[in-house]
Order: sequence, then structure tokens, then C-alpha cells
Amino acid sequence: MNTSETPAFTETELKLLQTLVYQECGMHFDERRTPFLQDRLQRRLKECQLDSFYSYYRLLISQPGKQELSCLLENLTVNETSFFRNKAQLDLFQRDVMEDILRRKQECRDFSLRIWSAGCSTGQEPYTLAMLVADALSYYYLRTALSTEARVPKPLIPGPWRVEILASDINYSVLRTAQQASYSEHQMTGVDYGYRLRYFDKVGERYAVKKGVQELVHFDFHNLKTEYLPQRNDIIFCRNVMMYFDEAEQKRLVEKFYRCLNPQGYMFVGHAESLLGLTEKFQMVHHNSGTAYQRVEVRM
Repeated sequence: MNTSETPAFTETELKLLQTLVYQECGMHFDERRTPFLQDRLQRRLKECQLDSFYSYYRLLISQPGKQELSCLLENLTVNETSFFRNKAQLDLFQRDVMEDILRRKQECRDFSLRIWSAGCSTGQEPYTLAMLVADALSYYYLRTALSTEARVPKPLIPGPWRVEILASDINYSVLRTAQQASYSEHQMTGVDYGYRLRYFDKVGERYAVKKGVQELVHFDFHNLKTEYLPQRNDIIFCRNVMMYFDEAEQKRLVEKFYRCLNPQGYMFVGHAESLLGLTEKFQMVHHNSGTAYQRVEVRM
């Protein structure tokens, strides 16, 4: 294929690709995003050295083309993320949501906390959550009857609490980056001096997430289109992911999240996203510009 030539795609070809992508992962491309889809498609054809859409499409639907289909889906997601993104929402998470969950769990002597970061990209979100949980538990520990024993050195997660943060994405390459837990100065924008000192090690020109924080986070591949999703979560973060889906797929996804949450669990979506109009199974929680949604328990 002559890489100087830019293949033109017909409306029928783009519709065919849109249908395949939708069936595979639920992502929907409306007219506003068609130029983006065309650009990514052109890149993949050049990379595969193919000269026609149908040659590429035949590859995608073949058994040997599974890897290329994964590459295409990776190229269709915009992995924009940062540490401590949407501070008002994270304040709500740390102060109100964590306080409510920790209090209820202590009352029933359940000291496990499970959080799922769906669409975790390069890891800044789940590592942020790990740091905020550690701080929230330390503060809670000091104010409760659990603070009878003082251990030196002080553990990151005070006993008897157990914390698991599952971080998932459909993009294998960003998951590999997230597992390395190493970030540039530019990526550390928004991380203040106190957090850098307590939760990172400076390694040359980069910042490495401390081992104790890394051990709280487990990375895995998940396609939100499937039914096999992590269960028994206390909190789910799925921010700036649903915008890729149409309303029908959003409703199906929210229903899945409902089933993946423990009773009275919480869900966080992106700043420009909302569950209003999609479901009546969640009620909105709002404080100081931060918004979350709590699972509503249906009484039989």
C-alpha cells in the first residue's frame, strides 16, 4: 500500500465498522465522531499495509484478526486521565461516601472495602483512590474504638480493615503502563507536596508509586459489554466512559453496575455524565459541587 494515499471510506463501510465495534464493546460513533473514526481507521490500514476497507474488515472478523481488533478498539478510546481529577467529586468520595460506608461496615463487623475503577486508563485514578482511602481510614481509625492499639511503623491500611481496588480497562497497553506505576513531572500535576512525600518515591526524573499503594490496586482487562464483571463492590468509579455509548447501551451498563454493587453502594460517573433519565435504581448524592449516585434498595 502507498502510505501517501489516504483511502476514502463510504458511508456503508463506516456503518459496517460501527456495527462491529458496537457489538464488540458497546462504543457508539455518531456523526460528530465520524471524522475521528475515519482517522483511526486510516491509521490501522496503513499499519497493516492493506489497501482497502474490505480487506481490513475481513481481517477483523477472522480468527487470526482478533489481535488487530483489540488494537483497533485501543485506538478508538481517548485515554485522558490525571491524578486527583475532579476534586469536588473526590472530596465527596473521601469525606461523605467513605464515612458512610465505613460506619455501616463497622456496625456489621465487615472490615473489607472493595472499589472498582472501570476504565482506569494509565492508572492515575485507582492510585488516587488508594491514597484517599488510606487517608480516610487513618482519620476514621483515630476517631473510633478501633484505635486501641498503636503499631509502629504505622501500616498504610490499619487493621482489621482490608482494602482491594480493582482497576480495569479494555486497552492492554494502558494497563501495562499503569502497572509500571511510574509517572513524569508533567503527569504529576495536581499532586501536592504532601502526597508526593508520603506516597511516591523520586526515581531520577520520574515518580514511582510506593509499593504499599501499588499492592492495594489490582489491574485486569475487562470489556464492559460482557456480563462477566467484578461483583460485590462497595464503590464503582466509571468516569468519562459512558460517553462512548448510546442511550440503550448506557442503560444496559447502568443495570450491570447496579448488580455489581453491594446494597447501598455508590457509583461515580464523569462530570459531564449523569444517570438521570437512565435509571430509577440510583439516587443522586450532591455536596459542594461533587456528585455521586447511591444504589436504591427495592423493597419486596
